[in-house]
Amino acid sequence: MATAQGNWTTVFDGKTLNGFDAIGDANWHVADGAIQADKGMGGFLMSKQAYGDFEIKAEFWVDEKANSGIFLRCANPKAAGADTCYEVNVFDTRPDPSYGTGGIVDVVKVTTPIKTGGKWNTYEIRAQGSHLVVTLNGTKTVDVQDTKHARGPFALQWGAGVVKFRSVQIRPL
Repeated sequence: MATAQGNWTTVFDGKTLNGFDAIGDANWHVADGAIQADKGMGGFLMSKQAYGDFEIKAEFWVDEKANSGIFLRCANPKAAGADTCYEVNVFDTRPDPSYGTGGIVDVVKVTTPIKTGGKWNTYEIRAQGSHLVVTLNGTKTVDVQDTKHARGPFALQWGAGVVKFRSVQIRPL
């Protein structure tokens, strides 16, 4: 359930998945105050609300084999993909590392590759009009102008490995 704290809304409360709709068959569950998935053919947790201009702060933990990400401004609230959303990637072992962790798939390559496996990390993502900025653990990895997607819900992805999210917050701009 979403709760407001100052200008930020906490989408994940540490206890339930009420702030999201599950898509796909990933085994999303809450363990030790974090959203976690590690099995299935793939899946997403889609926010119940759509956003245009916003900032997201999310902490995540992945193992070295994980394929995950945060999808932004999804055109279809029942499906997510790099063609219908912005995919801020978490994929340290991506075969083409140019769109690996910290990049936006098929939009802008990561400028500063950062390995995230085996530790807690923080994404700060700002989407204001066509301007997208991604900061990973305090390092700006993306700063780009793109007009493909203007509004929509956001989604947390599980594609492989062990993926955990905690402290997922959003602030409309």
